[in-house]
Amino acid sequence: MTQPPGQAKLRRVFGAFPTGVAAVAAVIDGEPSGLAANSFVSVSLDPPLVSVCIAHSSTTWPTLRRASRMGISVLGDHQEAASRQLSSRTAERFDGLDWRATTDGALLVSGAAAWFDCSLCREIPAGDHDIVLLRVHDLGAAEIMPLVFHGSTYRQLGGHQTSDYGDAQYSDAQYSDAQYSHAQYSKAQYSKQYRIGA
Repeated sequence: MTQPPGQAKLRRVFGAFPTGVAAVAAVIDGEPSGLAANSFVSVSLDPPLVSVCIAHSSTTWPTLRRASRMGISVLGDHQEAASRQLSSRTAERFDGLDWRATTDGALLVSGAAAWFDCSLCREIPAGDHDIVLLRVHDLGAAEIMPLVFHGSTYRQLGGHQTSDYGDAQYSDAQYSDAQYSHAQYSKAQYSKQYRIGA
């Protein structure tokens, strides 16, 4: 009988698929709240739907899900520092970031490659995550290249590597809190500082 793949192997192979990085955020009780996720995907044109995957261990989502509207900002290739900040548990995530809020409270990061004004549509349990479906009410895009996350490394389209985490993390929006080194896949590492999707 074939044994199921271990988590370290799953993380390594899942990480072979390049993704963008999206900020999911809202203003709640007058304060910005949000997370960075690399599990953002388009779902449907009619009705317009997108989704992100959020780990059950996320400490931000229970607050964020209360928002009547949420902003999704697809970060540009110049916003690596913003992604790191939005992934950090050791810093104020929105300190120094330029953002705007809609009248309904969706928070959008300035300078993003694309943005979506959304509301929560449905949460679907899926293993140790929830697949969060969001209804799109408004959207826009700029002529900005997106930030890419692949193999534990931030990259730019065209093959340029922006930086390497070394023993880097993967998203707790998609891969829980665990991480692996792109140089050595034999064991999982754990990050206390950077976690996309916390």
